[in-house]
Amino acid sequence: MTLRALEVLKAVDVIAAEDTRHSATLLGHFGIQSKLTPLHEHNERTAGEKLIAQCKAGQSVALISDAGTPAISDPGALLVNLAHQAGIRVVPIPGANAAITALSASGLLMPRFLFIGFLPAKSAHRKQALETLKDVPVTLVFYEAPHRVLESVADLITVLGSQRNITFARELTKTFETIHHCKLGEALAWLQNDPNQQRGEFVLLVEGATSAEEQEISEDARRTLQILLSELPLKQAVKLAADISGAKKNALYQLALTMKPT
Repeated sequence: MTLRALEVLKAVDVIAAEDTRHSATLLGHFGIQSKLTPLHEHNERTAGEKLIAQCKAGQSVALISDAGTPAISDPGALLVNLAHQAGIRVVPIPGANAAITALSASGLLMPRFLFIGFLPAKSAHRKQALETLKDVPVTLVFYEAPHRVLESVADLITVLGSQRNITFARELTKTFETIHHCKLGEALAWLQNDPNQQRGEFVLLVEGATSAEEQEISEDARRTLQILLSELPLKQAVKLAADISGAKKNALYQLALTMKPT
């Protein structure tokens, strides 16, 4: 919770919250007495229209969600859209974001990522969605609920294979925060060995697919690059490895980002 967020929540006329019970506890902790009103996935249209009318009448409205960022796999996008349509100024108040927080601590070296959010609840639909992501060469970022994490990880293994790296980021910024790295093939055993690790909100970060160019890099070129990386800066190692092996520089560069110097 930032100082700016506290100042805004104290100053507004109305706070729209995904779960007013949880939010009341938070606001009470900080001594904030602004009026609370519910806005969640089941009432967002009607509640949103009412809030827009209040804004037009000169009131100020803040929007918070239960344990995340509004409109990012949480309610809020419709309300923001309605505000833009009505010519009402929308001001984001930055705070902790689970996906970015998890990426910053993941250690995954791919420079790009794709945020997917929650996968479908049913296994068949989940596998179909994962099939469309199987060949994407960037880090894949998923959200998952505790009651589905075992099933979702099993489907990740089925579709993506057992050799990709996965980072579990659980209960970020909370008391029982956990960040764990392993191969997908080891992930189910880790979860099943400690039921406590199956609790809370998850961010799952999965290593992206190896590009076709990287797959074509010979073992000799890989070994050359590994040796050069242990002695030289990345760009210089990549250039020399390309000159020596004849492999494509871009492919070697992407490979170098995933290699640890010996």
